[in-house]
This record gives sequence, C-alpha cells and structure tokens, in this order.
Amino acid sequence: MMSVGHPPTRQCHAWQHQTTRREALQIGAIGILGLGINHLAGLRDAQAASGTLPAGRAKSCIFIFLSGGLAQHESFDMKPQAPAEIRGEFQPIATRTPGLQICEHLPMLAQRSQLWSLCRSLTHSSNEHSAAHHIMLTGRSQLPIGFDPNAAGRSDHPSLAAVVGRVTPPRNNLPAAAILPERLIHNSGRVIPGQHAGEMGSQHDPWTIEASPFHAAAYGAYPDYTFDHQERGAADERLFQAPQLSLPEDLGLRRVEGRLQLLQSLTRQRATLADTVAAENLDSYRQSAISLLTDTSMQQALDVTRADDASLDRYGRNAFGWSLLMARRLVTAGVNLVQVNLGNDETWDTHGNAFPHLKDQLFPPTDRAVSALLDDLHASGELDETLVVIASEFGRTPQITLLKEHYKLPGRDHWGAAQSVLFAGGGVAGGNVVGSTDTHAAYPTDTPVTPEDFAATIYHALGIPKTAVWHDAQDRPHRIYYGTPIPGLI
Repeated sequence: MMSVGHPPTRQCHAWQHQTTRREALQIGAIGILGLGINHLAGLRDAQAASGTLPAGRAKSCIFIFLSGGLAQHESFDMKPQAPAEIRGEFQPIATRTPGLQICEHLPMLAQRSQLWSLCRSLTHSSNEHSAAHHIMLTGRSQLPIGFDPNAAGRSDHPSLAAVVGRVTPPRNNLPAAAILPERLIHNSGRVIPGQHAGEMGSQHDPWTIEASPFHAAAYGAYPDYTFDHQERGAADERLFQAPQLSLPEDLGLRRVEGRLQLLQSLTRQRATLADTVAAENLDSYRQSAISLLTDTSMQQALDVTRADDASLDRYGRNAFGWSLLMARRLVTAGVNLVQVNLGNDETWDTHGNAFPHLKDQLFPPTDRAVSALLDDLHASGELDETLVVIASEFGRTPQITLLKEHYKLPGRDHWGAAQSVLFAGGGVAGGNVVGSTDTHAAYPTDTPVTPEDFAATIYHALGIPKTAVWHDAQDRPHRIYYGTPIPGLI
C-alpha cells in the first residue's frame, strides 16, 4: 500500500532565544490566521520518500458545505406530483438538460446544467446535527468510539479536508487544504465535530481562514441576505474581512477609522517579518509560513471584498459571494481542497419559515455565487481540473411540519435517509443524474450512495490511490478509502 508518512519534528533553539515575545507570537502563531503550517516541509519529505501521487483529473476541489440540511424537495429532487404536504410551495423549472428539473428559485444554476450533475440518492442513518456533520465531513458513517456530539475531539475521524491536506502534495508553498470563511460553531459556542484532523493530531488540522465572525443568532449571506430562523430581530453587524497579520496591541478593529491606517500597519508588519526571516536562522517550516503571509499575491487573493466591481457584481457583494470568490482564488493559487461553509452552523436548518427564507435569503445569493464560480472556472479552462461539490449533513423530512411555539410558518425536520448532492468539473460529465428516490423523496430507490462513496469520489478525482494510507504517531497505517467512487459521475 502507498504510504504518506507523518512529518518529522524540528526545533530551532537559536530563533527561540533571539526573537522578542511579540515576534514569537507573530511568527510562531501567525497572528489571527490560525495557520498550522509547520507540517508542509514534512509532507514534501514524505512525498520524496514514498513517490509522487499519481496525477488525477482534478488538481483541486471546492467542497461547498450547507450546514443545517438542504431540503431535497425545495432544490434538486422536487416531487410536483406528491401531495401538498410533501411537495411544498415551490415549482420546478426546466434546465438546459432535457428532462432535468430543479427549483424555480435556482434559475441561474438551471441555465448551467451542462456544467454540473446530481446524485439524488446519498443516504445515511443519522438525523442529529453533530453526528451527521461528522459523518458527511469525514465520509465515515460509523461514528468513532467515544464520539461526543457536544465537542470536537481527537478521537474523531479526520475530516476530508484533513485527509487531502495530509496526503496530497502541497503546491506553490501553500497549505494543501483550507476551510473558510469560519469554523462551524453551535450557537452555544461549542465547535461542531468532524471539521479537523481528529485522530491524526492537531498538527494536521486544515488551515482555517477566519474571515467571518461568529454570531449566535444571525444567519445567511450578510449584509444583504441576513436572517434569523425564528425572526427574533437579532442585530447582525458582522464584517467579512480578509484575515491579516496580527494588529498592534493599541490598534483594535473598532478603533480603525479607515482601511488605509490598517493597511499601513500590516505593511510594516510584513516588512518586519521578512527582515526577521533573513536575519534569523528560522527553520524551513516557519520560513514557509512567513513567505506565505508576506506574499502580496496571497494577500490580494484573500482580500476579496476589494475585488474588481465586475467580479463582485457576478459573485454577489455578500458573505456567500466573497467566500466562493476567495475559494476560486485559492485553488487557482494552488490549494488542493477548499471547504467553503456557505453560512454559519445550521444556516440551512429550515424547521420553520422555510419557504420565505429559502426564496428570499438563501437561494438568491447561493444561486448567483455558485453560478459565477462555475462560469469563471469554465471560462478559464480550470473547471476540467477543479471538482466542485455541494452537500449538507443530511436532507429534510418528506412531511412539512409546523412548530408553532418557535416559528410562524412551516418547514421540515432532519432526514439522513436521502439528500441530493451536486458535482461539477474535475472529470464529472455535466447534465447527468445518478440515483433516484421514491415519490416522496424519502428513500433511495436506485443506486444508493453512502458518505464513504461520496468521500471516495473526491479522493479519486484528486488522484489519491485506493491503496493510500496515513500513519499515526505510533506508525500504524490507517486507510483512506472506505467506499467506491459514485458510478456514473467520474
């Protein structure tokens, strides 16, 4: 079996003694980026020792995750002949693909169906948010021993992002995997399990780009499409901001009167860090980290809110548009997998007020941003080598429900037995549908697909061989594939 080893541990005592405490914080922790990059050179060493991974059709993957559960009935698996309490309020529309219909509130995606395909038969057994997040984000249906739905733990299975980050060769001195624009955090403050490297160890956690601040009761593509599921009137003053180097202690974001002052501060810090690299005998891992952060092109790639007007108009001047524009720039720069959380934890959890929230707040920015992403990648020729995937932790119940104590209008409950997943690019032929569900979109009736198959499809597209393994700290091998790539897609 092909093996990708774990990186060696390296230290640099001279640097530790010669730098100031502030420089140590800036260089070692890399400020507010939360960038665990000290494993990159180790991965390169491991690749040199074990051989280069075979080239796949896709160089990169953009994994768009809709936390909360996208209702298949209101999106990609509509049942217009079902009773009203099943089919819901929305109507299907034709796409460019003969016989393929999707929701009327996704018109831009409908016009681009030649670029994407659907799997309508992904299924697993969990209807609980935390467990289902872990299942879909790791591609493992069986929860680990000791799994705690209330806390992300080191006994968790490694996420897809962590696996790809561990076993694919880094490109252009960049981390192989990234998550943006935020971690998925429950409104109680607990971190949702399944997002990090779990049993691999914290040194293999994906690079998390914190561009969107946490808010406990505001959801969606702020500032224009923000909402609260229960319409409690919670104020949403979040700012989407490209992560930068740490600010001086006396310069908080609230005290910055203009971006010019902030830019001048960051420019000085970048210069200081670059000088420190030249003056100090830093190890190659930290040099890679500082090189990344002092690279002007990378800063521009992350600072999407100041992109050109044409791009902002196409993607949308909101958190969803900015996130997918950032993801597009990162894969072009050389990041192998970018997980994009479109909305904070449980944004798509439409228990109530589902139809107006989907129609007015969720679908418009999603339809626009995903369509712009596909257009950009297609026009540049990068779609052939970039796999784009849209999935949730589960689907929604066939039956419409109304929880009068919490919501004014009806919605649907959790449902792991069926969800629709979209695939585009990276070797996926467009205009295709794999699998089907029964008349209520409740259970697969053809080609049931597991989360393991879902993960295997991504791994296969990225050229990870079926025999690949990763090794833990005790040098024990752990396999990567637990399923088979979805037939009929790649």
